[in-house]
Amino acid sequence: MSGELKGKIALVAGATRGAGRGIAVALGEAGATVYVTGRSAQGRRSEMDRPETIEETAELVSAAGGTGIAVQVDHLESDQVKALVERIDREQGRLDVLVNNIWGGELMFSWDATLWEHDLDKGLRILRLAIDTHIITSHHALPLLIKNPGGLVVEITDGTAEYNDDNYRVSFFYDLAKTSVTRMAFAQSKELAPHGATAVSLTPGWMRSEIMLEVFGVTEDTWRDALEKEPHFAISETPLYVGRAVTALAADPDVARWNGQSLSGGQLAQVYGFTDVDGSRPDSWRYLVEVQDAGKPADPTGYR
Repeated sequence: MSGELKGKIALVAGATRGAGRGIAVALGEAGATVYVTGRSAQGRRSEMDRPETIEETAELVSAAGGTGIAVQVDHLESDQVKALVERIDREQGRLDVLVNNIWGGELMFSWDATLWEHDLDKGLRILRLAIDTHIITSHHALPLLIKNPGGLVVEITDGTAEYNDDNYRVSFFYDLAKTSVTRMAFAQSKELAPHGATAVSLTPGWMRSEIMLEVFGVTEDTWRDALEKEPHFAISETPLYVGRAVTALAADPDVARWNGQSLSGGQLAQVYGFTDVDGSRPDSWRYLVEVQDAGKPADPTGYR
């Protein structure tokens, strides 16, 4: 999709690592100017305490063919987000794509704890990181996005609405965080439609993020070694895959057909024809239902 988004302005909120970084780089592949935000910058780490920085992401965007602009922002701080959007307006005069990917709650979970056993302060902090950040960002960014018709909002979550409606997602706070993001996309779709803009929720599959690779003790080059520990990891995908899903949506002149829907990267790959970096098209959520949850032996044949 080289050059298809040249002249387009995107904001990827929460682009330090994982899906956010993959989305930013994919938008760069298509020639977009991408503002990448997060709390972890050169010389300063967020509570995640990881080495990745927004400056690194911006460099990757530019290397891919776009223009990457790093801005350190805490999306829980309304004044900081307001200043960010004012800067985009001042420098670009428009915003075509908003990706709400802010998260950063992994370290606060007690995954096996019930609601009444979980540390309440940490649980409420998780919800602030996962939900309030998205609301604050959209509140400030949407007036700029609707200045021109065709704007796109992508809310990144975990799981499709269909899957999450029928399955409890690990813990009370995680379940609430991820299902709420899907509903936010639906609500925004109703308010944006009269302005010619579109909002969707989008989920990656089993993503080989920096954190996930570390969990399995592998790298992107050696990720298949993790199949000894977890055979179903065979369906996994790179962060760039969901990024290419966002890029395909942003480049689609008929993107409004998806307004308000809950989508997955694997689903959109079948429609738009993009692939992961290895040329495959992982369909993680169909695999999860038909193979993993069904208790069948791991076998991605026909699913990637």
